[in-house]
Formats: sequence, C-alpha cells, structure tokens
Amino acid sequence: MTRRTFLHAAGTAPAVAGAPLASRPNVLMIMFDQWRFDCLGAHGNRLIRTPNLDHLAARSANFTNAFIQAPVCVPSRISYFTGRYPHSHRNRVNYTPYTQTEPMMQRILQGSGFRTGSVGKLHFSPPTVEHARQTGFDQVLLDDGIDRTDPYSDYVQWRKEHDPKANVPYQRTVKGPAPGKNPFRAIIGKDYTPTAWTGTETRRTLRNFAAAPEPFFLFSSFFKPHAPYTIPAPYDSLYDHIEIPLPRPVDLGYIRQLPPPVQKMILRFTPQYDTDRNRLQWMYRSYYAAVTMLDDEVGAILDTLQQSGKADQTIVLVVTDHGDQMLEHGLFGKNVFFESSVHVPMMVCWPGHVRPGTYVEMVESVDVLPTLVELCGLTVPECVQGNSFAPLIAGDRSRYSSREMVFAENVMPEVITNGDSGYSFVPGKGVDSIRHPDGKMVRTKRWKLNYYPGNGGELYDLDADPGEWNNLYRHPDHRSLVNDLKGQILDWLITADENDQIARRWLI
Repeated sequence: MTRRTFLHAAGTAPAVAGAPLASRPNVLMIMFDQWRFDCLGAHGNRLIRTPNLDHLAARSANFTNAFIQAPVCVPSRISYFTGRYPHSHRNRVNYTPYTQTEPMMQRILQGSGFRTGSVGKLHFSPPTVEHARQTGFDQVLLDDGIDRTDPYSDYVQWRKEHDPKANVPYQRTVKGPAPGKNPFRAIIGKDYTPTAWTGTETRRTLRNFAAAPEPFFLFSSFFKPHAPYTIPAPYDSLYDHIEIPLPRPVDLGYIRQLPPPVQKMILRFTPQYDTDRNRLQWMYRSYYAAVTMLDDEVGAILDTLQQSGKADQTIVLVVTDHGDQMLEHGLFGKNVFFESSVHVPMMVCWPGHVRPGTYVEMVESVDVLPTLVELCGLTVPECVQGNSFAPLIAGDRSRYSSREMVFAENVMPEVITNGDSGYSFVPGKGVDSIRHPDGKMVRTKRWKLNYYPGNGGELYDLDADPGEWNNLYRHPDHRSLVNDLKGQILDWLITADENDQIARRWLI
C-alpha cells in the first residue's frame, strides 16, 4: 500500500508540518456576499435551483451550524483572513484599514511557498491593488461592487473596454417592465455583469495557477447575492411563476419593543419594514435568481479545476461573509444577530481527505484559517483565536473538541464612516444617541443572548422559538440564565487575547 493510498483509506490529512512543498494541497476559497443559509437546495430549500452547489455539498463536509463573527462585511472578512475576533483585529466597521501586525491567511501561505491570488470583492481598505498585495496576494483583480470603489475596480475598467453598453451603470434596471415581469431585470447583458466577470477571471487565474509547479491559494469573491436586486436575462425570469414564502409582516409596534440599537438599525434612513408585498416577492425571486447564477459560475469554476488535473490536490471551501434578513423582523441586509444574518453556509471539499457528510457541530468563521493551515501541513500562528476543525473532517474526532457556544459582535446601529445621515461615532455619545452601540452575542445550541450594554438585550429559546419572536430577556424565570450567558461573554472577551498578551511578550 502506498502512502497516498494509506492516507486516503485512513481519511487523514496528508500534509504534515515540514512536508515538501510539492506535497501540499492547493486552496480554492469561494465567497459569496450576503448569502442566506436557507438559500441552498442541500439545506432543504425545494424552490431554489442550486444543482452545482448541492453536488458539491454532497461531496463536502457540509456544516449546518456555522456562524460568522460579525454580521457586516469587513469585520467578518477580516475574521476569516486572520482567525481573530473583531474586538481583537479591531476592524469593527466597513471601510476601515487593517492596521494590526498579525499575518493574514494569504501572507501565511505565501510565506510557505504558495502562489496567492484574489479575484473580485476583497473589501479591504484602502481598496487598491497595491494594498491587497501588501497583505500577501501575488495577483489581484478587484471589484467591490459599489460606486465609491469603482475608481479602483478592474471590472469597471474591463467593462469600459468591452461592453457595448458601457455607458449604462452596471446596477441599472429596466424602466416600466411589462405586467408580471421582473422589475429588477438588468439593462446590461449577462456576460458583462460583475458576477460573470468574477467567474471568468477566477477561471483564467485558476488555469494559470494550476499550470505552475508550486501550490496555490486562490480567493474568488462574488458581490452577489448582495442587494441591489439587479439580475440579468435569462436569470431574471427563472422564478417568474414561483411563489416564494415571504417573512412575517411587522409593524412599528413590534419594532419599538426591540432594544434601542436594533430599533435604530431597522428604522435608519428610509425604513422599509412596510415594503409592498408584491415588490418583496420580486426581490426574493431576484435574490434566488442571483444565487442560481452564482451556482452556474461555481459549476464552471469546478469544471475548470477538474480539467486542470488538480481537483484531487485542491481544498475547495465555499463560504459567505454573512447572511441577509430579507425583511425578516422588518430589516433588509444584516448588522443584527438574528439567525438569518449570523447563521451561514459553509462547506469544505478535498477528495480522499475530507470526509463528506452533514456536520452538526458548531463552528465559527475564525476556525477557517487554522483549519486550512493545518490541512496544508503548516503551523498555526499563536495569534490565531479560532480552533481548527481539521481533525473533525479528516476523521480523527478524538483530537477535536466541539464548541458548546459561538460568539458574534457588531457596532449597532452601523457606523457610517463618512458621516452620512448622522450615523457616525461621536466619542462619549455613541452612534445617533445610542451610548454603547457595541453589541455582543453568545449562542448555544438552544439559547441565544444578544447583549447591548445600557440598552437591554434579547434572549431567545431557539428550540421553542426558531424565528426569534419571543424575547425572554426580562422574564423572571430566565434571570439566572441571562446572567450566566453574560458571564460567558465576559469570559470570552477576557480570554480571547490571552496568547497575544502573555505567551511570548514577557520572555527575556
């Protein structure tokens, strides 16, 4: 029996610390932006069309209890790339620069001989290719998907040179659609959308990386299914005749019962809790269609990987930075601790080494970096706060200790870093009259506590109330449980930075 055959049979990771560079696996990390856990056929959704992702899920360690560390783009992404919690890496809101000294995932792999690349939405600040390279990427193609970063977008520049409708904004939708047709249909053609561009450039980069002798790390990041709900033909009509279940309507009375930071998130700018139900149905249809378009791109990327001959030597990870409320509890987007924002899809595939199946263990996004580093046979840096689940998915459960709880945190209401609409942070006053906007969440398999210092909290029994409608925070029968979960948050905050503050710094 060869070593490879033995390792395949044993289900263990083949790369060990100090192994030759050529024996290390490649890593292909695919990220969607604002993808809901329930928008995947493999997770029980019988309306959405995701055949490629469903097939990948069947070949993967498919986690049904994965949670992000912050329900907002930049803090969540930095947690993936550093394996550290937001209060430690200190990127708490969007469009803030990462100034810490700890190496990111791409730097760790680059320093070990990997060729590294990023395509699509990186969402670092400043949003430039030069800055992205400084974090450890050899090759970078950027598109963050919003107007203010368009001057730095490789997609926008490419489109100017190739799209016959380049003068039309890429998120512009048709005017006056026919009755019964999607009002969010894009004006530009499918092949010129950010989604298609990201897929095409990912495949081009993948072919180049796979042809080289060294292992690679490729981060492919799509802006969709993030709003706006613009969707090109023919995807715009995929769900025309499908009635997608819509969230329970809420009124202002319900919203006013929530803690002040959550109220502010729902009611900021122009509140949308009373969105017309027919329009909401088309938003859901367009969101589903965006996921189906992404599914096609993932299928094409995986076909390219297979054609390269490197599929068996490549770890494929599919994740998202957070979910989307889609008007659940009166809110579009994220930024809150409801399940639709913090509970996310996560799947890891590596033929012959990662055991496929549904994994119910609770994992966090900070666990991704140490897992990939361990699977690649490298040493996990001491500054990493996540726990590797490599032993779990590689067949050595005896070396894995399951989490009993997961944590998340966010500045709520969201700080708008350019001060738009008064939602900037004022020292000593907070954000828009919320004195302590820094909320914390702890979730066990049954209970979730969301705590907003000085502004109360939320306690939900997820077994009895999976929709999180009945707030038990002030119920006298649960006072001791609330105090215990607050203690868990305190212990987490105290101990998370232990390695940074003690482990090596005091050595003489």
